[in-house]
Parts: sequence; structure tokens; C-alpha cells
Amino acid sequence: MIVLLRAAVPLFLAMVMGMIGSLVVTSVLGKHDTVTLAAFAVMTAVLTPATAAVQGALRGLGPFVAPHREDPGVAVPIVRDARWLSLATGALGAVAVLCVPLLAGVSGVPGEVVRELGLLPFFLAAYLLIFASTGGASTILVALGRSRDVLWSNLAFGLVLAALTVALVPRLGLTGVGIAWVVAIAVAAVVSSLCLRRAFGRPIGQARPRIGEIVNLAKVSIPLAGTVLIKFGVLGVVTFAASTTSTRDTAAHAVLTTLTGFIMTASIAIGQASVPEVARATDVAGARRANRSAALLAVLGTLVGAALLLGLGDRLLMLFSDDVAVRERVLALLPLMLLASAFDAAQAVQGIGLTALKRSASSLMYFAIGYGLLVVAAVPVARTWGITGLWVAMAVANALLVVLQGTGFRRHSARVVALAA
Repeated sequence: MIVLLRAAVPLFLAMVMGMIGSLVVTSVLGKHDTVTLAAFAVMTAVLTPATAAVQGALRGLGPFVAPHREDPGVAVPIVRDARWLSLATGALGAVAVLCVPLLAGVSGVPGEVVRELGLLPFFLAAYLLIFASTGGASTILVALGRSRDVLWSNLAFGLVLAALTVALVPRLGLTGVGIAWVVAIAVAAVVSSLCLRRAFGRPIGQARPRIGEIVNLAKVSIPLAGTVLIKFGVLGVVTFAASTTSTRDTAAHAVLTTLTGFIMTASIAIGQASVPEVARATDVAGARRANRSAALLAVLGTLVGAALLLGLGDRLLMLFSDDVAVRERVLALLPLMLLASAFDAAQAVQGIGLTALKRSASSLMYFAIGYGLLVVAAVPVARTWGITGLWVAMAVANALLVVLQGTGFRRHSARVVALAA
């Protein structure tokens, strides 16, 4: 458990730094112009799931690299193959980002908001391609037991993004945001490259694509990206369902969703830190012990976050809304949101454990079942029981996933000895 904590803390801090940079962007744009902020919100509606899908695909590399921690040089060909796969997924994400103005116009977004996008889609497409070109550097460093190195690239990204946003947005608007994102990810990519070179003891270079090996990587990585897309898509439907209730409840749901993102950071960091431990296990007991420790730490992290939220209460919520009625609604639903988050933390670790066993396709199937039921129920539940019913439905869906993912991990981990052989 101590080993997991040592690996997870730098990952948690790295994620927080990324969040701080994004919060600075939102804050500066909000003070700059309302139309600019609205245009950025339209952009992030596609950028966020596209980035998460690319990132999800890259996280599937961990179980392939982790077994070579003592001899990193053996993993160099795997890293080269990973770059080809990551560039392919990054290119798809970049195309999706470039289509945002067209999609926004067709879906009825006001013309002034679409025009405000300007060159931003091109800058953010470049951002995705640069991010993909790192070939999953963060995942590789974690798999090699170098979680601390991940912190430096994210720290560089967050600081550069925040500083350039403050400097450029007043003069250039969204173009300034685009420049800030591209420069920040370029700096982070250089830092990641230097960390990888130090980890491997030599330049990685590049070679011709090995189609068979890339396909093997894709069998784990692509289902993981699909899981991320399912979750974002279904949560988008849930948000739409919440918007059919009342303005107050819609605002309360938005605040609760934001708080959930912060609560889940610790569990995701712990889950990622557990991948090498599960992937390197040589027996069933070792794999299950690592997964069980990660699940326990993830739930404990959620409880610590819950205690902070409940303790700060209305003082914290004043940062999100000036409406007393909205804050009261959030406070009333906070225990329910925390219950849903605790289940989500537990199921996330089980799903990441399946990825460590190279069984992410099973996790994708479980997600399709659990969140498929949620997407069918979202609108009817919202119309009948409002957002209270929606958060109950999310808690139930996450609890179902705990059972499905946990059972799946137990079944597949029984084969860990054969996988190791």
C-alpha cells in the first residue's frame, strides 16, 4: 500500500496542476468577454472527450511496459510502436476538433459564438497532435516506476498555460488561448522526452511500424478509449436530462459535476499507480492484493475529499455560485453525490485493474451495460424525480459497475500466472 501511495501522490499533484491551468483559462476568459467564454465552452465540449479518448488509449500501454522495469531497454521497441498508435488516435481527435465550427453551426449555436472561435480549432488540433506525439510518455514513466517524472511535465504545462493565458487573452482573445495551449504542450512534450531519455538511458528514436505489435497494443488501448467515450457521452445525456428540470437544479447539477471531477482525481491517480503492480504480479494473490489495496486507497481518498467538502460546506460553494437557492440545493444533494463518487472510485480501480491484465475489452462491455441502462433511464428519471433521481440513478449505475468490474477482475486475474508465462 505504501508503494502505491508513493507512486500515486506525484500523479495526483500532476493532475491538480493540469486542472489549475484549465481553471485559469476559464477564469480569464470569463472576465474577458461572455461570448468568448461561450465559444470556448463549445470548443471544450469536443476537446475534452477527444483528449480523454487519446489519453485513455495511451494508458493502455502500461501493462506492456511494466514487466520490463528492471531492463527498460527491452521496452524501447514497444514505445516506438506506441508512438504510431498514439499518432493515429491523435489524428482522429484533431479531425474531430477541426469539425467543431461546422458542428456548432448545424446544431444551432449562435453565429456570433461560432465566429468567435476563429483560429482556435486549428491551434487545439495541433495541441492534440503534439500531445499524441509523446507516445504515452506519462503512462510509460509510471510503468517504469518513475511517477515523479510525470509531475514535471504537468507542472510545466500548467504554469506555461496559465502564464501565457493571462498575458495573451486580453489582446488576442481565443487566439491567445490557442497559442498558450500549443506552447504549453510543446514545453511539456520536451520535458517528457527528456524524462523518457533518462529513464531508458538513451534516445528512443523511431522505426518502421510493426503492424502485428501495434494491433496487440490497440486491442488493449482502443477499448479503453471507448470506455472513456461512453462515460463522457452518457454523462452528457445526464446533463441534458438535468437541464429539463429547472434552472436552479440545472445549475446545482453543474456544480455537483464539477465537484465530482475533483473528488475522482485521487482515485484515478491511485488506479494508474496500481497498473504496474498488477501487471507485474506473478501469481493470483499478488494481482488481487495490489488491486484490493488500490480500491481501498481510492475509496479512502474519496472519503477524505468528502470530509473536506462537508466541512467547508457553503463557504466552498460560494466560489461556484452567488445564488443562495442553488447552494442550498447542492448542499442537500452533496451526500448523494459523494455516495455516487465512492462507487465510481471503486469501479474505476477495478476497470484499470482489468486494463493491467490486458482485458480492457471486458471493461468496455461492463461499461456498455452499466451506463447503457443509465442513458436509457436518464430522461424519464429526471422528468419524474428531478436531479435527485438522476444522482440516485448514477449511484446505482456505479454500484452495478463495482459488481461487474470486480467480478470481471476476479475472473481474469485467475489467469495471471498463464499471462505471466
